[in-house]
This record gives sequence, structure tokens and C-alpha cells, in this order.
Amino acid sequence: MFEQLQGRLSGILTRLRGRGRLGAEDVDQALREVRLALLEADVHFKVAREFVDRVREAAVGQEVWKSLTPGQQVVQIVFGELTRLLGAVHHPLRLAPHPPTVLLLVGLHGTGKTTTAGKLALHLKKQGRSVLLAATDVHRPAAVTQLEVLGKAAGIPVFAPGREGDPVEIARRALEHARTSADVLVIDTAGRLHVDPALLAELTRIREATAPHATLLVLDAMAGQDAVRMAEGFRGAVPIDGLILTKLDGDARGGAALSVVAALDRPIVFVGTGERLEALEPFHPDRIASRILGMGDVLTLIERAQEQVTAEQAREMERKLKRAEFTLEDFTKQLRQLRAMGPLDQVLGMLPGLGARMRGVDVDERTLGRIEAMINSMTPDERRHPDHIDGSRRRRIARGSGTSIQEVNRLIRQFDEVKKMLRQFGSGGQRKGKFPMPFPPG
Repeated sequence: MFEQLQGRLSGILTRLRGRGRLGAEDVDQALREVRLALLEADVHFKVAREFVDRVREAAVGQEVWKSLTPGQQVVQIVFGELTRLLGAVHHPLRLAPHPPTVLLLVGLHGTGKTTTAGKLALHLKKQGRSVLLAATDVHRPAAVTQLEVLGKAAGIPVFAPGREGDPVEIARRALEHARTSADVLVIDTAGRLHVDPALLAELTRIREATAPHATLLVLDAMAGQDAVRMAEGFRGAVPIDGLILTKLDGDARGGAALSVVAALDRPIVFVGTGERLEALEPFHPDRIASRILGMGDVLTLIERAQEQVTAEQAREMERKLKRAEFTLEDFTKQLRQLRAMGPLDQVLGMLPGLGARMRGVDVDERTLGRIEAMINSMTPDERRHPDHIDGSRRRRIARGSGTSIQEVNRLIRQFDEVKKMLRQFGSGGQRKGKFPMPFPPG
């Protein structure tokens, strides 16, 4: 996400950081480039202009060119203004004090609204809430079936009395059912190819029947400035409390995320970052600004890791690492936890300083699959004691995993290097050389 904008801004700010002294003309030139980068990222021209004006005003006010680190000062100002542009602070989804909380999802056809309903329901379920999904889209073929499939995959009940009927009556009955069975009711409404009076009238009637605590507008991040126009069309008829941007992982420019908050004065609450049901993130403006500027997003990385690893598992792994008892079985568990955190390029891009380097790099997810296949082709004894794996066993492992003997050799060799390094740590020795990669590069 934001690859294009990240590349341009990172390059501009890196040049500024490398300058020992800055003049007002240097800042003006950099800001002209920043404005052009925003426009190329499909940010609305008024938003881009106001952003640059605020950065220039702050730079003049702080007289950054007199600072000992003027480049760093400009970067800090840009980060602060970018965070402000994205909404300044995180707006968590607030649940009603007396359940059920009613969440109404609205949006155009093709924005991923139904999928987002399933993702949001799973997100709430992970927080310990009981959730009910309501299927009121009786206009689109298979929309109800789609929501039922998503609900089954997430282990969440779906209120769907039929493929026909009055959407308002379905929503009303779903609310009655939720009053005795759920903490949260997520209502998936019908979309249209464009904002039309019939759609808005139906949404108005559903709102009147269910009195939602929050109406969330689902927008396609890849629509760019069109997303802003769509949002304005909805806001003119239906009160909008917050936004959910979908397909952010496929939006290299980022114009919608940077424009929609300023245009609508409504916060982005969640962003969709992939096709998996788990690929829905709470939106944190400061973290996204940090990603855009190539500074990483360690907090989100930690949160994703905590979802996959319990505190007890972490302590057990620490004990094994200290005693150099780390086995290929342990590595397989860690590999699965890493893959569950999301696409590898996203995970690596959250590491500070690595995001910019990841641009244009094709991270082959199949490499991790081959590693896991090799380890799964080993016997339990071989996973715990790789030194028992002789030539004939390596050939068997390669055949069983569909890989080559060279790949098996490389995995075992690099795993041995990791074990040696861990023994040095355990004995208080100094680490020498580079940290060996625990898997063969793809």
C-alpha cells in the first residue's frame, strides 16, 4: 500500500536529511516536489495544496534552517501534518453500553461491503463479542449466500430468512433476534452501481427501523478521487459516522485515504488489507503516516504477533532459545505464525527502514511453503535431530516435499548456523558476523 507515494516522499525527505544546512529556497523546492507527489498519488488538489501550505507555515514558524538538524525537523513536521491529514487520532469503534450495538454498513456495489461485513464480525468476535450478521441485500444475486459462506468460515450466525422480501423488515427482525442472542448486530445492506434515490430511500428506512449506533460507509481505496465523490453522494442523504477503506493493499497511490478524511470530516475506522477474513485493521493515522514515510509500523507488527503467540508460548520459546534447544519443529510453528500475520511483504514492510527497500522486491511466498513442506517430510526424530539426516534421508525428504536436495542441504546448513549462534548467546559469547537466515532465500 502507498508504494508510489512512499517512494517519492522517502526520496525527497532523504535528500533533505542528508543536507547539513537548509535555506528557505531548499524547503520550497522540496515542498513543490511533495505537492507533485501527492497529486500523482491521486490526492485532491485542494488537499495537496493545503497540506503543503501547512508544512511551509510550520517550517517558517520553527525556522528549521537555523536548526542543527534542519532535515530532521522538516521530516518531523511532514510526519505531524500527514498524521493530521489522515485524521490525527485513532477513532476506535465504540460499542453501546446496553447491547446489542447496531452497525449499519453502506456502500456501492463492488466496494467489498459484504466481505467487509464478515471481516468486521470476525474482528469483533476476536474481542470476545457475540455477533450476528444480517443479510438485507436481496437485490444482488447470491449476496445472501456470500454472507452465509463468510459467516460459516468465521463461525458467526447469519440472519437470512430468505432470498426475497422487504430489506427493512429483514433488518427489523434481525434486530429483534439480536436483542436476545448477540452483543453486536452487523447489517449488510444492498449496493448499487451508483448512488440513486431508490438506494438512499431504502437505507433511510433501514436506519429508521434499526436506529444504528454507527453507520459505516465502505469505500474502495483504489477508486481514488471517485471514492470521495461517492462518499459525498451518500453523506448528502444518509448520516455517516465513519469510513472503512477496502483494498488498501492493492492501492499503490493512496489518494483516497489521504483525501476522504479531509473532504468528509469523518474518520477512517478500519482498512481492508487483503482478501483473508483476518485482513481488517483498525486505522491509526500516525502508524499509516509512519508507513508512508518509510519509518515502519512496529506497533501494528507487535499486535499482529500477539494475536498469534500467547505469553506462555513466548516464554517457552525464550527458554528454548537461551538453552539452544530450538528445533525444526519449533521453527515450523514460528513459520506458521509468521504466515498467519499476513502477506510477507506487508510484514517486512512494517520494519523501520525496510519499507522503502521492499519497493519493487518480489517476495516469493512459495519459499515459505517449500520450507514447511521440507520440514513436514521429515520424521519427528529428524526434526529434533537434523544431524541424523544422512544422504539417503535428504533424497527422501526432497522427493516427499517436491524440492531439491540442494534446498534440503541449504535448510539444514543454515539451521545449524542458527544453532551455533544460539549457543554463543547462551554461553554469553559475542555475536560474530551476520545473523544467518533460518531459511533458504527464494
